[in-house]
Amino acid sequence: MEWNVLFFFNSILLGIGLAMDAFSVSLANGLHEPEMKQNKMCKIAGVFAFFQAIMPMIGWICVHTIVKYILSFEQFIPWIAFILLLFIGSKMLLEGVHSKETDLSAPKVGLLALFIQGIATSIDALSVGFTIADYNFYMAAVCALIIAIVTFFISMAGLFIGKKFGTKLSGKAAILGGAILIVIGLEIFISGLFSP
Repeated sequence: MEWNVLFFFNSILLGIGLAMDAFSVSLANGLHEPEMKQNKMCKIAGVFAFFQAIMPMIGWICVHTIVKYILSFEQFIPWIAFILLLFIGSKMLLEGVHSKETDLSAPKVGLLALFIQGIATSIDALSVGFTIADYNFYMAAVCALIIAIVTFFISMAGLFIGKKFGTKLSGKAAILGGAILIVIGLEIFISGLFSP
């Protein structure tokens, strides 16, 4: 593979494809916390971007070192993503059902939840390391950086949209956000289970 327009175009397309889960989870986070401040939005988008960049690089490194072990692990990726998103989504759903009055000053998306979301939405990006195996290290790193930038902006868009509708939905936003996370987890699980 060489440096050309097609390389950058493919990297952007990879970023868009991989960022869809992060977009949906960002949408759920925005719904869950409609009063979220700009700096927290940047942190959330940054965490998703970081994980979306690091996972393909881990996959690329594994292809060039311990590929036989990773191939046996690949079958568990949909299960891991499903369990993580089911856990966070169920927690949001229960909070939405049990809370009578939403306390807007309370932090909604905690550090642990954000970390789990980051892993869950990017774990499928691990397999991208296999698709970019013919890149040299610098090309793989640039591809991962492009994926991170695309993910950051798509996640920010999801947060803005979620906040907008979260304000309108108020009390029901946590229930909707939790349901979205569970559906994303199911989608990752089902598509991973039936992919060749």
